[in-house]
Amino acid sequence: MMDNVSVVSMFTMSGLSGTAHYRVTLFILTLLCYCVIWLVNVTIIVTIIVDKNLHEPMYIFLCNLCINGLYGTAGFYPKFLIDLLSASHVISYSGCLLQGFVLHSSVSADFSILVLMAFDRYVAICQPLTYHSVMTKGNIGMFVFFAWLIPHYLILVSTITTAITKLCGSHIPKIYCINYLVNRLACTPPLADDIIPAINYTVSLLYIALIFWSYLYLIKNILHSGENRSKFMQTCLPHLLCLNTLVISILFDLSYVRYGTSTLPQSLKNFMAIEFLVVPPILNPLIYGLKLTQIRNRIVQFYLRKN
Repeated sequence: MMDNVSVVSMFTMSGLSGTAHYRVTLFILTLLCYCVIWLVNVTIIVTIIVDKNLHEPMYIFLCNLCINGLYGTAGFYPKFLIDLLSASHVISYSGCLLQGFVLHSSVSADFSILVLMAFDRYVAICQPLTYHSVMTKGNIGMFVFFAWLIPHYLILVSTITTAITKLCGSHIPKIYCINYLVNRLACTPPLADDIIPAINYTVSLLYIALIFWSYLYLIKNILHSGENRSKFMQTCLPHLLCLNTLVISILFDLSYVRYGTSTLPQSLKNFMAIEFLVVPPILNPLIYGLKLTQIRNRIVQFYLRKN
């Protein structure tokens, strides 16, 4: 078996088994969902880029969050749409690693960008006198750079570890590839298979802890100020909704990956697997677009002008 590991160049995926009778319908719904994701995210991105009044830290971070949403979904939807119209569901070894890298890094980048947004609100509300000295153009650029660099570096290390793992199987019981499932096919699971994911999970949990800590501090602060309470409800509430949506979606997927059993219906498994690729990319720009007054007014003005 060890001599045959080098010939594993393709993986088969069984997540779409049993969907032959409604595959066309699923294709149309998936394509519609992907178009909506592009529409709402591109609308927010273009609005922020075009309107110079929105070139502020909070909106710049939001723009990056929407860009990351497009990046992450690009790692899933095109391949999934092709699979829905194909009789065989396979993916190349390199394609599997690439898809796993994009999906993992996108989720990690979501958390790191949400940390920046929480930090921005913390400084704006709790340290307003130092806000402009902290949120300079140079600092914002550095914050955004590391928000993308850290998660991509950590996931790259994990992907390289997966790439050099010797495999004794080629079947992935899911509709897309992730490193954890590829590592489960290893002939002898490496120690790094436990260490590197543990580091990545720890970083993500640290991000979540920092965000919740900052908002607990903010809530404590707004209790004594009506003005701060107004700022919190307008700019922080959407952020908390986006964070909760992302965390719940990821918990669904982790529950399936770690504890999913053959007793669950395949449709339920698929829903649990793709929720983080459907709900946050649509809800995040909608929540901010509807809640943040400047973005909402700019979008309304644009469409009224077109009509």
